Amino acid sequence: MSNMESFSLESFSLRDKVAIVTGANQGLGMAFAAALAKAGADLFVPHLTDDVSEVKELVEREGRRVFFSQGDLTDAAYLDKIMPECLRVFGKADILVNNAGAHAFAEFESFRDEDWKKVIDVSLNACYYLGHRAALQMIKQGGGKIINIGSTLSFTADRMCPPYVAAKHAITGLTRSFANELGQYNIQTNGIAPGFFATEVNAELRKDPAFYDRITKRIPAGRWGNPCDLMGLVVFFASHASDYINGWMLGVDGGFLTTL
Repeated sequence: MSNMESFSLESFSLRDKVAIVTGANQGLGMAFAAALAKAGADLFVPHLTDDVSEVKELVEREGRRVFFSQGDLTDAAYLDKIMPECLRVFGKADILVNNAGAHAFAEFESFRDEDWKKVIDVSLNACYYLGHRAALQMIKQGGGKIINIGSTLSFTADRMCPPYVAAKHAITGLTRSFANELGQYNIQTNGIAPGFFATEVNAELRKDPAFYDRITKRIPAGRWGNPCDLMGLVVFFASHASDYINGWMLGVDGGFLTTL
């Protein structure tokens, strides 16, 4: 009974934690950053594209600090800079959200090797490399949280994107491997698998009524996801409330994967 009496909503607080969120200056990553800031975390944002104004405003509106580091996650020298730079600015790293990814769409017969390599390097290899570096620091600190971003395509497949499907399937395995390796150090590794969310990446696809209607009809919720649909889960996985959850990839898809 004493353990239950000690539980409070403070278990969900991230007050004064430091979270690294890759690619948080756009897309779904921005929702992750905003949610973590609302829960009390400061943000360190490795990013590739230039515009950081919107996420900066979202984080600072919550009274939290945010630091930006621009570079290419496929560049080994840049990967080596991220953790030392975060430690220089904030002194620690409590949470890592491996959000950044890459896409390439083409017919299978003409899919280019260079596009395969780019997607795998960003969507899978960078998650391992940065996750490994973050884990070494978290071991020193006595614990931490690693959150990998998968996809509905972590569990199924679609045409015209073989490296993305392969990378997102592999993220599930990587999450379980990290959970197995790092649980002994009080580091929990879990994954979020978003379903179909209206983003810039799929803007052209959504213009095709046949595709849009086919996907929407398969979603029991009857709609595509909004970024806010992801915010509660990332806070949960980053907080002490999830301390005994390790190695899971949880879909946020409105029920898409429950249907045929």
